[in-house]
Amino acid sequence: MQKLLQLPNSLLKYTVAAILIMVPLYPKFPFLKIPGTFVSIRLEDLLMAWGALLLLWLILTHLIPFLKDHLTQIVIVFIGVGAVSTLSAIFVTQSIDPHIGLLHWGRRIEYLVPLFLGIEAIRRDRKSLDFFLKILLIVVALTFLYGLGQRYLSWPVIITQNEEYSKGIALRWTPGAHINSTFAGHYDLSTFLIVVLPIIISSFFVLKGKWSRGSLLIATLCGLWLLVNGASRISQVSYLGSVTVALFLARKYIAIPIVLAVSIIFIATSSNLISRYMQIFDVTIFKAETYNIQFSPSVYAAENSVIPFHIETPTPTPIPVVEDRSTNIRLVVEWPRAVRAFTKNPLLGTGYSSITLATDNDYLRLLGEVGILGFLSFFGLWATIGLTFLKELPFRRHFAGLELAFLCGLAGGTLGVFLNAVFIDVFEASKFIILFMLLIGFGLGLLQNEKNTN
Repeated sequence: MQKLLQLPNSLLKYTVAAILIMVPLYPKFPFLKIPGTFVSIRLEDLLMAWGALLLLWLILTHLIPFLKDHLTQIVIVFIGVGAVSTLSAIFVTQSIDPHIGLLHWGRRIEYLVPLFLGIEAIRRDRKSLDFFLKILLIVVALTFLYGLGQRYLSWPVIITQNEEYSKGIALRWTPGAHINSTFAGHYDLSTFLIVVLPIIISSFFVLKGKWSRGSLLIATLCGLWLLVNGASRISQVSYLGSVTVALFLARKYIAIPIVLAVSIIFIATSSNLISRYMQIFDVTIFKAETYNIQFSPSVYAAENSVIPFHIETPTPTPIPVVEDRSTNIRLVVEWPRAVRAFTKNPLLGTGYSSITLATDNDYLRLLGEVGILGFLSFFGLWATIGLTFLKELPFRRHFAGLELAFLCGLAGGTLGVFLNAVFIDVFEASKFIILFMLLIGFGLGLLQNEKNTN
């Protein structure tokens, strides 16, 4: 009888463990193709469907308190606004294919399932956090090993950056390319590390014990190698900010310059990353020089002077085009497309899936796809989560050891994620967002446990 009563908790614990292992490590091979789109149902979606059924079973035991919770209510509002936006896009603006729009709306619900799974797992057994974080360390190490295999042993690269690649075609790493390891793209991997590395590094400085710190150091070095070889410029900046905030919250002030120095040394070892940073300066300097030439008095006078008819004027040499391709695509194509979608229907947007594959700014994507109402409901959700964390500051008043390190690292990493979202569609990347929401759930579960014990 006792074992039967413990069955739901055991199922929950090992379902969460399966998500932590399968989602980051299993490449994005398609399982079922959805007609009209290159978004496929994958095996991780089946795992999340099982997680949703398990979650429904668990919350039925405390359904009324669950529905009265403010977080649950704002989640329902967010889902409801998305549904209204989708219906508006189908019947009013007619800007999406119905089955694709509904699929993308369903994905937003799927991404919220791990949030509540994480809350339930830690609420029922806060000691399981140690078990989950050990799995996370193993995942980082295996991701590192696969990244090494991609670079040096020609192991397959599976990405979903366009329709052809999303079919599960195995590519090979080429010199100068980004490392994405088992993730669907280097941006997904880098954003994952922005969250995980501050947790690992905070744990290294908070926890005691030779074996614990040794494994944390190895995981840190593995993560830094992956982050640097992912070569996402904004992610390097976000990581440095995230780990600084995490160590500050943990009151490990002396560790901050040490970690930053080691991290910058790692970054400096990547010629690919350095060249991409230098490209920003080259473009800036070139545009400044071009501006000075075009508007200098001497050029203006020459352009307006009378040239004798008998003097042949040589054909001017075309000014070379110098641009940062990633930035140019965002400014010229992707961001204006999102703004145009927003102006068509400012209140509800033009529906999920209406802005094609990438916007490279999740805030503009929100405004374009679900309008002002969707934007406000999304930030209402994150404001609720953020206030829950802020009320417990400083974390050292209520937490110690691994729990303290986890909360500090997660808080710092979350800030980095929101910075990354200015240039990357981080909340659309399934591998990242499922893991991120699960970790947020762990944090909320800890805070709820502490609130109930006070």
